[in-house]
Amino acid sequence: MRVEELHGWEVSTARAREIQLSLAKQVIAEDEVITPRLIAGIDISAPDAQGVARGAVVVLSYPEFDIVEVKVAEGKIRFPYVPGLLSFRESPLILAACEKLCSLPDLVLVDGQGIAHPRRFGLASHVGLFVDLPTIGCAKSILCGQHRPVGEETDSHAELLDKGELVGAALRTKSGVKPIYVSVGHRISLALALQWVIRCCRGHRLPEPTRMAHLAAGGMLTPEPSCQGNLFD
Repeated sequence: MRVEELHGWEVSTARAREIQLSLAKQVIAEDEVITPRLIAGIDISAPDAQGVARGAVVVLSYPEFDIVEVKVAEGKIRFPYVPGLLSFRESPLILAACEKLCSLPDLVLVDGQGIAHPRRFGLASHVGLFVDLPTIGCAKSILCGQHRPVGEETDSHAELLDKGELVGAALRTKSGVKPIYVSVGHRISLALALQWVIRCCRGHRLPEPTRMAHLAAGGMLTPEPSCQGNLFD
């Protein structure tokens, strides 16, 4: 997969905020025709005692959800922990894993926020711009905004509003479990993002692409040693 180089990563926290505000203007929150045959999930592990983390991307076929590729990249986290700037900690390893992909996914689900972020530029939007693909944020907790109670039925959702702006939705992916928080990453609308997250859920709280990426980031899925080509070539 080709990854754009929109900026460097060795920046101050003040510069990181400036980059977020600038790049947020480039996020596209509109639909384009998507008939995915390959859907990728992205996640990253927490750093270990030595500060080493593992970024992971897993590509699944759709609608079978068979594993096509698993790629990981390990390294030390360089950027400090600053709320709202986690994409500067996590993106370098995630993008390094993406660069190893042989196949090109049609849709990307990221374990993190998209525009449901104080500066409307979370991890999913950051990654989405770098890979220039339709990207959805699927976070496990709220970073900003509020929503009304979500119905207990599977697929129930409620709008997530921040300062009067619609930034995402709380989605009940499974009855009896906490909702996840879906937001636009890039090149997709919120309505279509919700549809695809719902289609990617298979009885778990997390959609299958990010659930598998979580396993890969935790070392529970073995990456291939080299490219085997696109399943659909």
